[in-house]
Amino acid sequence: MAAPSQYILPNDLPVALLDCEEAFSLLSAEEKLYTHFLSRASFYGGLIVLFQTSPESPAIYILLNRLFRAQEPSVLHDVALLQEITEDEYQALLVYTAGFFANVGNYKSFGDTKFVPNIPKEKLEKLVRASEAFAKDPEGIEALWKMVETHMYSLEPRERQLGLGDQGISTYFSANCTLEDAELIQRFLDTKNLSAYNTRLFKTQDEGGRAKYEVRLASVSKEGTAADSSDLSHSLGPFDFEGHEILVTRGDYSPLLLRVRENLEKAKAYAANDNQRRMLEEYGRSFQEGSIQAHKEGSKHWVQDKGPIVESYIGFIESYRDPFGSRGEFEGFVAVVNKLVSARFTQLVCAAEKLVASLPWPSSFEKDAFLRPDFTSLDVVTFSGSGIPAGINIPNYDDIRQSVGFKNVSLGNVLSVGSATEREKLTFLSEEDKDVFIKYRGPSFEVQVGLHELLGHGSGKLFVQDKKGTFNFDNKNIINPETGELVKSWYKPGETWDSKFSTIASTYEECRAECVGLYLCVNEEVLRIFGHEAQEAQDVLYVNWLNMVRAGLMGLEFYTPETGRWRQAHMQARFVILQVLLEAKENFVTVTQKVGADGRPDAQVSLDRNKILSVGRPAIQRFLQRLQVYKSTADVERAREMYDGYSKVTDSEPYRFLTLRDIVILRKEERKSFVQINTRVTGDNVDVLRYDSSPSGLILSVLERFPDDEEELEREMLDLSCADAHFWGTQNSR
Repeated sequence: MAAPSQYILPNDLPVALLDCEEAFSLLSAEEKLYTHFLSRASFYGGLIVLFQTSPESPAIYILLNRLFRAQEPSVLHDVALLQEITEDEYQALLVYTAGFFANVGNYKSFGDTKFVPNIPKEKLEKLVRASEAFAKDPEGIEALWKMVETHMYSLEPRERQLGLGDQGISTYFSANCTLEDAELIQRFLDTKNLSAYNTRLFKTQDEGGRAKYEVRLASVSKEGTAADSSDLSHSLGPFDFEGHEILVTRGDYSPLLLRVRENLEKAKAYAANDNQRRMLEEYGRSFQEGSIQAHKEGSKHWVQDKGPIVESYIGFIESYRDPFGSRGEFEGFVAVVNKLVSARFTQLVCAAEKLVASLPWPSSFEKDAFLRPDFTSLDVVTFSGSGIPAGINIPNYDDIRQSVGFKNVSLGNVLSVGSATEREKLTFLSEEDKDVFIKYRGPSFEVQVGLHELLGHGSGKLFVQDKKGTFNFDNKNIINPETGELVKSWYKPGETWDSKFSTIASTYEECRAECVGLYLCVNEEVLRIFGHEAQEAQDVLYVNWLNMVRAGLMGLEFYTPETGRWRQAHMQARFVILQVLLEAKENFVTVTQKVGADGRPDAQVSLDRNKILSVGRPAIQRFLQRLQVYKSTADVERAREMYDGYSKVTDSEPYRFLTLRDIVILRKEERKSFVQINTRVTGDNVDVLRYDSSPSGLILSVLERFPDDEEELEREMLDLSCADAHFWGTQNSR
């Protein structure tokens, strides 16, 4: 029986090349080598994402690698036809493999839903047994197939999406962990001043049925004790906490992080300055020891490395996919500055202090001084992780952001390829809106990304009390504008934004940043900085608002009615904004159901451009102040009540969002997958290997990613996967 369409990738999966050859060719010989070794480190580290996605992902990756490495796609195609596999079925296998490699696992990076092969299991098994890979190593391939065949295709309710407990699959936690376990361990970590970013949690029971917990840090070192000079010297080993035995260990992903560290060391020889060298040293120490404190030190040097030609960042970064919202997915990127577009962002930085002052919250809720960041447009050379964003604001450590600063990057070659849309595939807009939308979607998205990253994530103050009892705000005089009373809550020692707001932290912060973008994009100076004036400027800001409400409607795809959960932080945020703007009334935004030209159910969203300033902006202004005040004051209770209220999806009139969700799924367009280049050192030169914009091209790019040690690498990955399989009730053996 065929899987429902939302769990398969379409045979016309859009695939685009992330072109960076021109930018790369302009680098010096040293810069090319620096880029190459950072790319190697990123790609090796990116394999960790397989272990952070699902229990079966590492073995599926190895099976697909071996299958296509023995016979590249065009050759395996002929074998498939001899096994009576149709052209469509073989194309479905290519699409599944490309999608798996692009997402680094069998769950979509955007939406966290599982996808399965759209080729019958019996036929895929037949092809595997007829392949050259099987002929070379029948025992090994047979074992791999047995490990993955069930879970590769299974769509049991819990396996359809990522989640905690009975809500879904998560390999950040053993299968028996609950939300209560996650909360317990977060309290423990707070008392130890340990970050959860590079951890996983495994729960077992002793003979008496008492729960025991292992908090495992990612590191090369597997030793149970740390040197006295290490910040982890008092954090490893067994602890008793609230009547529970908790063991803090390290060594997760050890062989992969070893390769990351080795390549960072090689890159250090080509670093342009001391900040880069010290940054790489601290990252290496972080990955060796499992120390987030070392990674924070490296991040400080990274922030202070102003205006580099080659920009990069690496580590356990974004917490979107941890169901609890505290653990980071491994991510590494290397990119080259686009000087022309970066000049516009520099102008925006120059105007930032004035723009921040215009945001709708009292000045006491803003940082004491705006720490002017780097803001550059980059052409990505390498991006490892489950997905590639259009813009980034990092580091995510709030203490560094508040005291040292941060950086913003707009990923130009991702933006230009990702925003391209064919008119006939454009959904949920009137014919009139489609023309202006296609013309200005790219420029308007560039404006939104710039404002979102620089002034969204870069604004706002957290009220904090440190270990000595000192406040970073005037706790005796600052009035909460939402209550009219003195501020009564703040972040206590050991508490962070992520730990305090946990499950809503990511989406809440994305919503705040998106609202800042909407609020400020009406500013004529902002639009002029990006090169838009007169009627064009009005069209750009209109399309930005229109794009947001359309995205809010499309976000319904990422809501799961069975669990009442949202699976994607940005799309939940955009739906919340849609709700806020619908609540503004006056027919500013309308969402209607209709019958499409093809006779199937359809929908249309519209926005009255003449009411953006009179209705839309005041609504965002009011909402944005509440978002910031609750964030500043650590008022989780009021924040959750408000945000969960706007996040509710029901089928009640007048909008019937659950019915609209069915329409959105019916008409969804799959997100683009990106093909990335590889680099090779030949003598004194670094060569670029380029691939086609197709599923086969994407597959070949991954097959050629680890030419020097692929077999040893796969053995080590298999050992890691098998060692932990019992935590998810699968006894993988070799």
